[in-house]
Amino acid sequence: MTSQAPPVHFLLVDDLEENLLALEALLQRDGLHCLKACSGEEALELLLVHDVALALLDVQMPGMDGFELAEFMRGNERARHIPIIFLTAGSADLQRRFRGYEAGAVDFIHKPIEADILRSKANVFFDLYQQRRQIVAQRDELAMLAQALQGADRRKNEFLAILGHELRNPIMALGAGLHLLERREGTDAARSIRSQMDRHVRHVSRLVEDLLDIARIDQGKISLNKERVVLQDALTFAIEASQPSIDAGGHALTVTMPDTPIWMEVDYTRVAQIVSNLLNNAAKYTPSGGAIRLTLLAGDDWIEIEIADNGIGIPADMQARIFDLFAQVQSGNKATQEGLGIGLALVKQLVQLHNGDIVLKSSDAISGSLFAIRLPRL
Repeated sequence: MTSQAPPVHFLLVDDLEENLLALEALLQRDGLHCLKACSGEEALELLLVHDVALALLDVQMPGMDGFELAEFMRGNERARHIPIIFLTAGSADLQRRFRGYEAGAVDFIHKPIEADILRSKANVFFDLYQQRRQIVAQRDELAMLAQALQGADRRKNEFLAILGHELRNPIMALGAGLHLLERREGTDAARSIRSQMDRHVRHVSRLVEDLLDIARIDQGKISLNKERVVLQDALTFAIEASQPSIDAGGHALTVTMPDTPIWMEVDYTRVAQIVSNLLNNAAKYTPSGGAIRLTLLAGDDWIEIEIADNGIGIPADMQARIFDLFAQVQSGNKATQEGLGIGLALVKQLVQLHNGDIVLKSSDAISGSLFAIRLPRL
Protein backbone atom coordinates (compact mmCIF):
# COMPACT_ATOMS: atom_id res chain seq x y z
CA MET A 1 0.00 0.00 0.00
CA THR A 2 1.34 3.44 -0.85
CA SER A 3 2.13 5.90 1.92
CA GLN A 4 -0.51 8.25 0.55
CA ALA A 5 -3.33 5.71 1.06
CA PRO A 6 -5.47 6.05 4.21
CA PRO A 7 -4.70 3.47 6.93
CA VAL A 8 -6.67 0.28 7.36
CA HIS A 9 -8.40 0.12 10.77
CA PHE A 10 -8.95 -3.07 12.73
CA LEU A 11 -10.73 -3.52 16.05
CA LEU A 12 -9.46 -5.40 19.12
CA VAL A 13 -11.90 -6.00 21.99
CA ASP A 14 -10.69 -7.53 25.27
CA ASP A 15 -11.32 -6.60 28.90
CA LEU A 16 -7.62 -7.06 29.74
CA GLU A 17 -5.32 -4.20 28.73
CA GLU A 18 -2.27 -6.51 28.49
CA ASN A 19 -4.07 -8.71 25.96
CA LEU A 20 -4.90 -5.68 23.81
CA LEU A 21 -1.29 -4.50 23.80
CA ALA A 22 0.02 -7.97 22.95
CA LEU A 23 -2.43 -8.43 20.06
CA GLU A 24 -1.70 -4.95 18.72
CA ALA A 25 2.05 -5.66 18.69
CA LEU A 26 1.48 -9.03 17.03
CA LEU A 27 -0.67 -7.70 14.18
CA GLN A 28 0.83 -4.26 13.57
CA ARG A 29 2.28 -3.57 10.12
CA ASP A 30 2.68 -0.54 7.87
CA GLY A 31 -0.63 0.95 6.85
CA LEU A 32 -2.61 -0.55 9.74
CA HIS A 33 -4.18 1.32 12.64
CA CYS A 34 -5.44 -0.51 15.70
CA LEU A 35 -8.63 0.51 17.53
CA LYS A 36 -8.74 -0.93 21.06
CA ALA A 37 -11.80 -1.38 23.28
CA CYS A 38 -12.02 -2.84 26.77
CA SER A 39 -15.77 -3.51 26.57
CA GLY A 40 -18.55 -4.19 24.13
CA GLU A 41 -20.05 -0.74 24.73
CA GLU A 42 -16.74 0.97 23.97
CA ALA A 43 -16.37 -1.13 20.82
CA LEU A 44 -19.82 -0.07 19.54
CA GLU A 45 -18.87 3.58 20.01
CA LEU A 46 -15.74 3.08 17.91
CA LEU A 47 -17.74 1.31 15.18
CA LEU A 48 -20.04 4.32 14.88
CA VAL A 49 -17.20 6.52 13.63
CA HIS A 50 -14.70 4.12 12.00
CA ASP A 51 -14.78 1.66 9.12
CA VAL A 52 -12.81 -1.43 10.09
CA ALA A 53 -11.42 -4.31 8.06
CA LEU A 54 -11.58 -6.90 10.85
CA ALA A 55 -12.86 -7.27 14.42
CA LEU A 56 -11.15 -9.60 16.87
CA LEU A 57 -13.43 -10.16 19.86
CA ASP A 58 -12.72 -11.83 23.16
CA VAL A 59 -15.63 -14.10 23.97
CA GLN A 60 -15.51 -13.98 27.77
CA MET A 61 -15.93 -10.38 28.95
CA PRO A 62 -17.90 -9.00 31.89
CA GLY A 63 -21.14 -7.28 30.92
CA MET A 64 -21.61 -7.57 27.16
CA ASP A 65 -19.66 -10.65 26.03
CA GLY A 66 -18.22 -11.23 22.58
CA PHE A 67 -21.28 -13.09 21.27
CA GLU A 68 -23.63 -10.30 22.29
CA LEU A 69 -21.35 -7.70 20.73
CA ALA A 70 -21.29 -9.68 17.48
CA GLU A 71 -25.10 -9.84 17.46
CA PHE A 72 -25.29 -6.06 17.94
CA MET A 73 -22.84 -5.63 15.05
CA ARG A 74 -24.93 -7.84 12.77
CA GLY A 75 -27.97 -5.72 13.58
CA ASN A 76 -26.19 -2.50 12.58
CA GLU A 77 -26.13 -1.51 8.90
CA ARG A 78 -22.69 0.07 9.21
CA ALA A 79 -21.03 -2.91 10.97
CA ARG A 80 -22.89 -5.96 9.72
CA HIS A 81 -20.37 -6.82 6.97
CA ILE A 82 -17.26 -6.62 9.18
CA PRO A 83 -15.59 -10.06 9.46
CA ILE A 84 -15.30 -11.27 13.07
CA ILE A 85 -12.72 -13.61 14.58
CA PHE A 86 -13.49 -14.80 18.11
CA LEU A 87 -10.62 -15.23 20.56
CA THR A 88 -11.51 -17.61 23.36
CA ALA A 89 -9.85 -19.44 26.23
CA GLY A 90 -12.97 -21.47 26.85
CA SER A 91 -13.97 -24.90 25.65
CA ALA A 92 -14.52 -25.61 21.97
CA ASP A 93 -17.84 -27.37 22.34
CA LEU A 94 -20.17 -27.43 19.32
CA GLN A 95 -22.87 -25.35 21.00
CA ARG A 96 -20.49 -22.42 21.58
CA ARG A 97 -19.17 -22.68 18.04
CA PHE A 98 -22.68 -22.73 16.63
CA ARG A 99 -23.64 -19.63 18.59
CA GLY A 100 -20.49 -17.84 17.41
CA TYR A 101 -21.02 -18.65 13.75
CA GLU A 102 -24.68 -17.77 14.05
CA ALA A 103 -23.60 -14.36 15.40
CA GLY A 104 -21.49 -13.85 12.28
CA ALA A 105 -18.04 -15.18 13.10
CA VAL A 106 -15.73 -16.23 10.29
CA ASP A 107 -13.33 -18.09 12.62
CA PHE A 108 -12.49 -19.13 16.19
CA ILE A 109 -8.95 -18.94 17.57
CA HIS A 110 -8.21 -20.48 20.94
CA LYS A 111 -5.83 -19.15 23.53
CA PRO A 112 -2.93 -19.43 23.91
CA ILE A 113 -2.76 -17.86 20.48
CA GLU A 114 -0.29 -19.07 17.86
CA ALA A 115 1.06 -15.83 16.49
CA ASP A 116 1.76 -16.99 12.93
CA ILE A 117 -1.71 -18.45 12.49
CA LEU A 118 -3.48 -15.32 13.77
CA ARG A 119 -1.25 -13.02 11.72
CA SER A 120 -1.81 -15.07 8.55
CA LYS A 121 -5.58 -15.16 8.95
CA ALA A 122 -5.84 -11.47 9.81
CA ASN A 123 -3.67 -10.46 6.85
CA VAL A 124 -6.13 -12.17 4.49
CA PHE A 125 -8.91 -9.84 5.67
CA PHE A 126 -6.65 -6.77 5.64
CA ASP A 127 -5.66 -7.48 2.05
CA LEU A 128 -9.28 -8.13 1.02
CA TYR A 129 -10.30 -4.81 2.57
CA GLN A 130 -7.58 -2.98 0.64
CA GLN A 131 -8.67 -4.66 -2.58
CA ARG A 132 -12.30 -3.67 -1.98
CA ARG A 133 -11.20 -0.10 -1.28
CA GLN A 134 -9.24 -0.05 -4.55
CA ILE A 135 -12.21 -1.45 -6.45
CA VAL A 136 -14.48 1.23 -5.02
CA ALA A 137 -11.95 3.94 -5.95
CA GLN A 138 -11.65 2.52 -9.47
CA ARG A 139 -15.44 2.34 -9.74
CA ASP A 140 -15.76 5.99 -8.74
CA GLU A 141 -13.01 6.96 -11.17
CA LEU A 142 -14.71 5.04 -13.97
CA ALA A 143 -18.01 6.73 -13.13
CA MET A 144 -16.33 10.13 -13.40
CA LEU A 145 -14.71 9.15 -16.70
CA ALA A 146 -18.04 7.90 -18.01
CA GLN A 147 -19.66 11.19 -17.03
CA ALA A 148 -16.85 13.10 -18.74
CA LEU A 149 -17.23 10.97 -21.87
CA GLN A 150 -20.97 11.60 -21.91
CA GLY A 151 -20.30 15.32 -21.68
CA ALA A 152 -17.70 15.12 -24.46
CA ASP A 153 -20.12 13.12 -26.61
CA ARG A 154 -22.85 15.68 -26.02
CA ARG A 155 -20.50 18.54 -26.93
CA LYS A 156 -19.39 16.60 -30.03
CA ASN A 157 -22.98 16.21 -31.18
CA GLU A 158 -23.65 19.90 -30.57
CA PHE A 159 -20.49 20.74 -32.50
CA LEU A 160 -21.48 18.55 -35.44
CA ALA A 161 -24.88 20.24 -35.56
CA ILE A 162 -23.21 23.67 -35.55
CA LEU A 163 -20.65 22.55 -38.13
CA GLY A 164 -23.41 21.27 -40.41
CA HIS A 165 -25.20 24.60 -40.12
CA GLU A 166 -22.03 26.63 -40.64
CA LEU A 167 -21.01 24.68 -43.74
CA ARG A 168 -24.49 24.32 -45.23
CA ASN A 169 -25.22 28.04 -45.43
CA PRO A 170 -22.12 29.13 -47.40
CA ILE A 171 -22.27 26.03 -49.60
CA MET A 172 -25.92 26.75 -50.46
CA ALA A 173 -24.95 30.36 -51.18
CA LEU A 174 -22.13 29.21 -53.44
CA GLY A 175 -24.52 26.92 -55.33
CA ALA A 176 -27.04 29.72 -55.75
CA GLY A 177 -24.27 32.05 -56.87
CA LEU A 178 -23.11 29.64 -59.57
CA HIS A 179 -26.67 29.32 -60.81
CA LEU A 180 -27.07 33.10 -60.98
CA LEU A 181 -23.72 33.54 -62.72
CA GLU A 182 -24.87 31.25 -65.53
CA ARG A 183 -27.81 33.58 -66.11
CA ARG A 184 -26.07 36.93 -65.56
CA GLU A 185 -22.57 36.40 -66.89
CA GLY A 186 -21.09 39.64 -68.23
CA THR A 187 -23.38 41.95 -66.23
CA ASP A 188 -22.57 44.22 -63.27
CA ALA A 189 -24.55 41.85 -61.05
CA ALA A 190 -22.04 39.09 -61.84
CA ARG A 191 -19.25 41.02 -60.12
CA SER A 192 -21.35 41.44 -56.96
CA ILE A 193 -22.24 37.75 -57.01
CA ARG A 194 -18.56 36.78 -57.35
CA SER A 195 -17.69 39.05 -54.42
CA GLN A 196 -20.32 37.38 -52.24
CA MET A 197 -19.14 33.93 -53.32
CA ASP A 198 -15.58 34.90 -52.47
CA ARG A 199 -16.63 35.87 -48.93
CA HIS A 200 -18.38 32.54 -48.47
CA VAL A 201 -15.32 30.65 -49.76
CA ARG A 202 -13.10 32.51 -47.27
CA HIS A 203 -15.58 31.69 -44.48
CA VAL A 204 -15.51 27.97 -45.27
CA SER A 205 -11.72 28.05 -45.62
CA ARG A 206 -11.38 29.68 -42.19
CA LEU A 207 -13.57 27.01 -40.59
CA VAL A 208 -11.55 24.22 -42.20
CA GLU A 209 -8.21 25.81 -41.22
CA ASP A 210 -9.32 26.17 -37.60
CA LEU A 211 -10.41 22.53 -37.55
CA LEU A 212 -7.09 21.42 -39.01
CA ASP A 213 -5.12 23.52 -36.53
CA ILE A 214 -6.98 21.99 -33.59
CA ALA A 215 -6.35 18.48 -34.95
CA ARG A 216 -2.65 19.20 -35.58
CA ILE A 217 -2.10 20.55 -32.06
CA ASP A 218 -3.95 17.64 -30.42
CA GLN A 219 -1.82 15.18 -32.42
CA GLY A 220 1.39 17.08 -31.66
CA LYS A 221 1.92 17.75 -35.36
CA ILE A 222 1.97 21.53 -35.25
CA SER A 223 5.29 23.30 -34.82
CA LEU A 224 6.15 26.95 -34.43
CA ASN A 225 8.37 28.68 -36.96
CA LYS A 226 9.99 31.03 -34.49
CA GLU A 227 12.01 33.99 -35.66
CA ARG A 228 13.25 37.22 -34.19
CA VAL A 229 10.57 39.81 -34.93
CA VAL A 230 9.34 43.14 -33.70
CA LEU A 231 6.20 42.28 -31.76
CA GLN A 232 4.48 45.53 -32.75
CA ASP A 233 4.70 44.44 -36.41
CA ALA A 234 2.83 41.19 -35.70
CA LEU A 235 0.15 43.08 -33.77
CA THR A 236 -0.24 45.63 -36.55
CA PHE A 237 -0.75 42.80 -39.05
CA ALA A 238 -3.37 41.25 -36.74
CA ILE A 239 -5.20 44.58 -36.55
CA GLU A 240 -5.22 44.88 -40.34
CA ALA A 241 -6.63 41.35 -40.65
CA SER A 242 -9.40 42.13 -38.14
CA GLN A 243 -10.22 45.61 -39.42
CA PRO A 244 -13.08 44.46 -41.71
CA SER A 245 -14.90 42.88 -38.73
CA ILE A 246 -14.29 45.95 -36.58
CA ASP A 247 -15.47 48.31 -39.31
CA ALA A 248 -18.54 46.16 -40.06
CA GLY A 249 -19.65 46.62 -36.45
CA GLY A 250 -18.92 50.33 -36.48
CA HIS A 251 -16.56 49.89 -33.54
CA ALA A 252 -13.84 52.28 -32.38
CA LEU A 253 -10.46 50.58 -31.90
CA THR A 254 -7.90 52.12 -29.54
CA VAL A 255 -4.33 50.79 -29.75
CA THR A 256 -1.66 51.51 -27.14
CA MET A 257 1.86 50.16 -27.78
CA PRO A 258 5.36 51.26 -26.74
CA ASP A 259 7.28 53.27 -29.32
CA THR A 260 10.45 51.29 -28.62
CA PRO A 261 10.56 48.10 -30.72
CA ILE A 262 10.02 44.93 -28.68
CA TRP A 263 12.10 42.11 -30.18
CA MET A 264 10.94 38.56 -29.47
CA GLU A 265 11.50 35.00 -30.68
CA VAL A 266 7.97 34.00 -31.74
CA ASP A 267 6.04 32.60 -34.65
CA TYR A 268 4.97 35.82 -36.38
CA THR A 269 1.98 34.23 -38.15
CA ARG A 270 0.67 32.44 -35.05
CA VAL A 271 0.97 35.51 -32.82
CA ALA A 272 -0.94 37.51 -35.42
CA GLN A 273 -3.53 34.70 -35.56
CA ILE A 274 -3.92 34.76 -31.75
CA VAL A 275 -4.50 38.51 -31.57
CA SER A 276 -6.66 38.64 -34.69
CA ASN A 277 -8.91 35.92 -33.29
CA LEU A 278 -9.40 37.85 -30.04
CA LEU A 279 -10.09 41.10 -31.92
CA ASN A 280 -12.63 39.36 -34.15
CA ASN A 281 -14.31 37.90 -31.05
CA ALA A 282 -14.44 41.36 -29.47
CA ALA A 283 -16.06 42.76 -32.63
CA LYS A 284 -18.48 39.84 -32.79
CA TYR A 285 -19.73 40.10 -29.20
CA THR A 286 -19.86 43.91 -29.02
CA PRO A 287 -23.05 45.72 -30.11
CA SER A 288 -22.73 48.15 -33.02
CA GLY A 289 -20.76 51.29 -32.26
CA GLY A 290 -18.81 49.68 -29.42
CA ALA A 291 -15.29 50.29 -28.17
CA ILE A 292 -12.38 47.84 -28.48
CA ARG A 293 -8.99 48.37 -26.91
CA LEU A 294 -5.64 46.68 -27.57
CA THR A 295 -2.81 47.40 -25.12
CA LEU A 296 0.76 46.08 -25.21
CA LEU A 297 2.63 46.12 -21.88
CA ALA A 298 6.29 45.15 -21.59
CA GLY A 299 8.30 44.01 -18.57
CA ASP A 300 11.89 42.85 -18.32
CA ASP A 301 11.04 39.15 -18.64
CA TRP A 302 7.55 39.17 -20.14
CA ILE A 303 5.07 41.01 -22.31
CA GLU A 304 1.32 41.24 -21.85
CA ILE A 305 -1.25 41.91 -24.55
CA GLU A 306 -4.64 43.05 -23.31
CA ILE A 307 -7.73 43.06 -25.51
CA ALA A 308 -10.82 44.65 -24.02
CA ASP A 309 -14.32 45.46 -25.27
CA ASN A 310 -17.55 46.89 -23.89
CA GLY A 311 -19.65 44.06 -25.33
CA ILE A 312 -22.20 41.65 -23.90
CA GLY A 313 -19.71 39.92 -21.59
CA ILE A 314 -19.48 36.25 -20.72
CA PRO A 315 -21.97 34.70 -18.26
CA ALA A 316 -20.44 33.72 -14.93
CA ASP A 317 -21.29 30.05 -15.44
CA MET A 318 -19.40 30.04 -18.76
CA GLN A 319 -16.23 31.83 -17.67
CA ALA A 320 -14.49 28.76 -16.23
CA ARG A 321 -14.82 26.86 -19.53
CA ILE A 322 -14.61 29.62 -22.11
CA PHE A 323 -11.33 28.15 -23.40
CA ASP A 324 -12.82 24.66 -23.77
CA LEU A 325 -13.32 23.24 -27.23
CA PHE A 326 -16.78 23.98 -28.70
CA ALA A 327 -17.67 26.40 -25.88
CA GLN A 328 -19.83 29.29 -27.13
CA VAL A 329 -21.49 32.21 -25.41
CA GLN A 330 -25.21 32.06 -26.09
CA SER A 331 -27.06 35.28 -26.87
CA GLY A 332 -30.17 36.39 -28.67
CA ASN A 333 -28.11 37.89 -31.50
CA LYS A 334 -27.92 35.48 -34.43
CA ALA A 335 -24.68 37.00 -35.62
CA THR A 336 -22.90 36.06 -32.44
CA GLN A 337 -23.86 32.41 -32.90
CA GLU A 338 -21.79 32.02 -36.07
CA GLY A 339 -18.63 29.95 -35.70
CA LEU A 340 -17.78 26.62 -34.19
CA GLY A 341 -16.74 27.57 -30.68
CA ILE A 342 -13.12 26.57 -31.26
CA GLY A 343 -11.55 30.03 -31.57
CA LEU A 344 -10.57 30.56 -27.93
CA ALA A 345 -9.54 26.91 -27.53
CA LEU A 346 -7.20 27.33 -30.50
CA VAL A 347 -5.89 30.64 -29.14
CA LYS A 348 -5.09 29.06 -25.76
CA GLN A 349 -3.21 26.18 -27.34
CA LEU A 350 -1.19 28.49 -29.58
CA VAL A 351 -0.32 30.69 -26.59
CA GLN A 352 0.77 27.64 -24.59
CA LEU A 353 2.99 26.51 -27.46
CA HIS A 354 4.80 29.83 -26.93
CA ASN A 355 5.18 28.90 -23.20
CA GLY A 356 2.70 31.63 -22.35
CA ASP A 357 -0.73 31.86 -20.83
CA ILE A 358 -4.04 33.56 -21.54
CA VAL A 359 -6.66 34.48 -18.96
CA LEU A 360 -10.03 36.15 -18.85
CA LYS A 361 -9.27 38.95 -16.40
CA SER A 362 -12.82 40.23 -16.12
CA SER A 363 -16.16 39.99 -17.87
CA ASP A 364 -19.70 41.19 -17.26
CA ALA A 365 -22.67 42.50 -19.21
CA ILE A 366 -21.98 46.14 -18.22
CA SER A 367 -18.25 46.66 -18.84
CA GLY A 368 -17.58 43.84 -21.34
CA SER A 369 -14.62 41.47 -21.39
CA LEU A 370 -10.88 41.79 -20.83
CA PHE A 371 -8.50 39.08 -22.05
CA ALA A 372 -4.78 39.11 -21.23
CA ILE A 373 -2.04 37.18 -23.05
CA ARG A 374 1.26 36.82 -21.21
CA LEU A 375 4.36 35.66 -23.09
CA PRO A 376 7.96 35.25 -21.88
CA ARG A 377 10.46 37.58 -23.58
CA LEU A 378 13.27 35.00 -23.53
